Amino acid sequence: MDKFIKETIETPVVAEYDVIVVGGGPAGFSAAVCAAREGAKTCIIEQCGGVGGVATSGLMSHWTGHTKGGFYEEILDRSCDSAEQRYVIHPDKLHGVMLEMLLEAGVEIRLYTFAVAPVMEGTKIKGVIIESKTGREALMGKVIIDASGDGDIAARAGAEYQLGREGDAIMQPMTLMFKVGGVDFDRAIFPGSFESLVDVPAGEIQALARANLPSPAGHVLLYKSTLPGVVTCNMTNVINVDGTKSMDLTKAQIVCRQQIPLIVDFLRKYAPGYENCYLLSAAAQIGVRETRHFKGLYTLNENDILEAKVFPDWVVTRAHFNFDIHNTKGAGLDDNGCQHKFTQKKGYTIPYGCFVPEKIDGLLFAGRIISGTHKAHSNYRVMPICANMGQSVAIAASIAVKRGIEVRDVPVADIQARLLELGVEV
Repeated sequence: MDKFIKETIETPVVAEYDVIVVGGGPAGFSAAVCAAREGAKTCIIEQCGGVGGVATSGLMSHWTGHTKGGFYEEILDRSCDSAEQRYVIHPDKLHGVMLEMLLEAGVEIRLYTFAVAPVMEGTKIKGVIIESKTGREALMGKVIIDASGDGDIAARAGAEYQLGREGDAIMQPMTLMFKVGGVDFDRAIFPGSFESLVDVPAGEIQALARANLPSPAGHVLLYKSTLPGVVTCNMTNVINVDGTKSMDLTKAQIVCRQQIPLIVDFLRKYAPGYENCYLLSAAAQIGVRETRHFKGLYTLNENDILEAKVFPDWVVTRAHFNFDIHNTKGAGLDDNGCQHKFTQKKGYTIPYGCFVPEKIDGLLFAGRIISGTHKAHSNYRVMPICANMGQSVAIAASIAVKRGIEVRDVPVADIQARLLELGVEV
């Protein structure tokens, strides 16, 4: 059998844009809306049937982590059910709001579409090859923002990256979120972190999970939803998988799906208020926490975060979370992780250099793929911070387009000035 199939393909160029955003998660959605609002002709490409990524298709429970000011605040204002539930996500409502915001801004939306390859001219990316039910097509763009979560286009364009953790390339586990109904909120427990220890009649709930759930599952994370009696569960777990490989994603989906009925049985048996709970829905999209870390002009590290560093070339401000490193060997928190015991209470900044590739022109990173260490990534990878990343790179891209310059040459002071006009606080 032949090892290779030789193809000669002529791909039609079907459209040209100022800005093409690859990926419709919080970072990509924000980048697309904000770029269009800045006057750039913008297209967003998303392989799933909707925008929002893990926040919507992934059934995420709430906006984890914090920022103050910026585009993230607008997302909350338009999507939350009430002031009391400002940070709780109603996935279907959020999805509808995100689509409305994209349409209002004039973004061309391409769902059910894979971005499969860059169009290169030397070391400059000039467009993106897409594949869909329509076939193979080319979209040309002046600036490409890779917010795909895994940086597929950036990687294929030749941008340098580190896969997973430094030294061994191991990545954080994946999770398939799901919801259960029939919970008695008056009696129910809601452990919200790995460090939340809750005593129940049979013992401590995290210890019971480790003893009674099949490894690598074995932790209890339960969150109230916006609906009465409905709880979002972050309890499935799969380790030793690579989110850049389709067969690993398939394995993760299968393993997590098989864990769900066992977790529901566990909750019925051990968790007060969950005696009559039942599976309501599981996410359409598995939650991938970590894959590629791209090499930018600056690499954010954990000390920058611990020092609450304010960079002179900041473009993301007041970012705050903890070192949320899920155990790479099983359930719970990694030895290098820190949640409630994370003592740095001030927000840190992220400099523009983290979004700009060292060697590839016409390209910006956004979301969890930006330039940072494994430990720093565990802090900035969360959705509120990623949403404001999208806003920042959108402004940079729009300035580059208007002035006909490379994104690496955009004056950071001009990005900052526009962010301040839009309500970002330093």
